[in-house]
Amino acid sequence: MRTLSRLGRIALLAIAWATVTAPAWAQHYPDHPIKLIVPVPPGGGVDILSRAIGQKMSVSMGVPVVVDNRAGASAAIGTDVLAKSRPDGYTIMMGYSAHATNPIFNPGLPYDTKKDFAAIAHVGYIPLILVVPASSPASSVKELIALAKAKPGELQFASGGAGAGAHLSGELLKITAGVDIIHVPYKGNAPALNDLLGSHVSMMFDTINTALPHVKAGTLKALAVTSNKRSQLAPDVPTMIEAGLPGFEISAWYVVFAPANTPKDIMQRLNAEVNKAVKDPELRATLGAQGVELTGGTAEEADAFVNGEIERWAKIIKTTGMKGN
Repeated sequence: MRTLSRLGRIALLAIAWATVTAPAWAQHYPDHPIKLIVPVPPGGGVDILSRAIGQKMSVSMGVPVVVDNRAGASAAIGTDVLAKSRPDGYTIMMGYSAHATNPIFNPGLPYDTKKDFAAIAHVGYIPLILVVPASSPASSVKELIALAKAKPGELQFASGGAGAGAHLSGELLKITAGVDIIHVPYKGNAPALNDLLGSHVSMMFDTINTALPHVKAGTLKALAVTSNKRSQLAPDVPTMIEAGLPGFEISAWYVVFAPANTPKDIMQRLNAEVNKAVKDPELRATLGAQGVELTGGTAEEADAFVNGEIERWAKIIKTTGMKGN
């Protein structure tokens, strides 16, 4: 009995010690640089946003948050790197809208989008804006829909490539408005926008920060934004929902991810740091001028948002039969 009692005391001490020391390593986190994977090339909107967020996190956390651009395969290459990384909080990724559509367009991905990642926080989004050439007879969404219905199969919408946000938006317009419009994909947004400015295509959904200068210059007309609220950059432009299309909401969104099974304490710290960054007044002013609506929120909210996007676009893509690049 004495032996068992002694063993029992040892067991209890071991449990107590584990309870005290289990989170101790997390208390020292981080103690070396954090890698922030950006699954696109340097210089684009996702990269600029990532570097801005990473810089604020570096200052707050006391270690460098180093951007690592891993571009290719519509973000699948960088995403796969994250999936195969240790879940220790030292490798995270700035995911964006393609994270939700990639598994639908490419079922053969080397990772499971729903199981291999943990959403840290929703960073923000950039609404798209529906624009037409200044010479277009349509000056509202209602007029554009009427024009499309009067000329089925004749109006075109441009995009920067199959599966891009502009393509998804055009397909959503077809479904919600019941119109027959033709998709014209380009190799990037720039040539698509150039052809729109030249009136070679009828319409385009473009990021608001890119299209708005042309609206202000009078070469394009803005009909509506795709977010659920009006943009601070164009408060006079209605939303697609206000224009008469219930449920029409799409944006270029950004969520920070970690590998699945990252410890809860680390996830909580990262979530707090991302939220601290998006609340920074200087960052909000800088990114707000580029059309970015910063959000923040809990990891649970971010996870629910991403899963909702995957399910929503799976239904839309199946309905339309659209294909990615």
